[in-house]
Amino acid sequence: MRLSNKTALVTGAASGIGRAVAIRLAADGARVVLGDRDAAGLAQTAEMIGDAAITTPLDVADEASARAIVDLAVERHGGLDILCNIAGVLDFGRFAEMDQTRWDRVIAVNLTGVYLMCRAAMPHLIESKGNVVNMASAAGLVGVPYNSAYTASKHGVVGLTKSLALEFSKEGVRVNAVCPGGVKTPMVAQTPPDNIDWQMVMRSASWLNSGEMSEPSDIANAVAFLASDEARMVTGIAFSIDGGQLAG
Repeated sequence: MRLSNKTALVTGAASGIGRAVAIRLAADGARVVLGDRDAAGLAQTAEMIGDAAITTPLDVADEASARAIVDLAVERHGGLDILCNIAGVLDFGRFAEMDQTRWDRVIAVNLTGVYLMCRAAMPHLIESKGNVVNMASAAGLVGVPYNSAYTASKHGVVGLTKSLALEFSKEGVRVNAVCPGGVKTPMVAQTPPDNIDWQMVMRSASWLNSGEMSEPSDIANAVAFLASDEARMVTGIAFSIDGGQLAG
């Protein structure tokens, strides 16, 4: 129960990595405040956790929505100790076909959403000497073909993480990012477009166990560690969980 008496806010908690993170933090003793645009999935996650969870609709790309969930956490639990920015979207396709509407959507959720959540939560995290765990990606550290908006957004998350880690170090707030490779989630189960070179994409995938993808729980384990006092001297890192993708 290494997160006992801690309050954690998890975005993107309706499925995939966000759900796994919420479940793991609650199992480690945290009170969890969960947000997502998918109300039905969010309710299912809360049911899996029980009384330790409260939920609210959340659009991370909307400033008022971001502030509202932070206010809810503070109102219900008296403060905020951990912010986990997990919400994200993926959009494979040729760059020539990536119109501004698609580009803006990916950047709004994956990068602006992290900015808005951090901005809303930071005064409370300073008070609690808490921490942030941002969900970046292997695509935040290397290029992934046919994935321009997502790759740009996740590079931005890594950069934002490092900048905030330094800026708020004197206030005792830690900020870290996790960079998964392929993970078995609904997001990556999307059927890729026919007109991309999928073999080129897969050359930058996991080398471990014949390219096996991670489970969401593998990523949640790392988030739980970074969110805990066991990682009290860890800040500003981009923690890869990619089956050796970057080693290749």
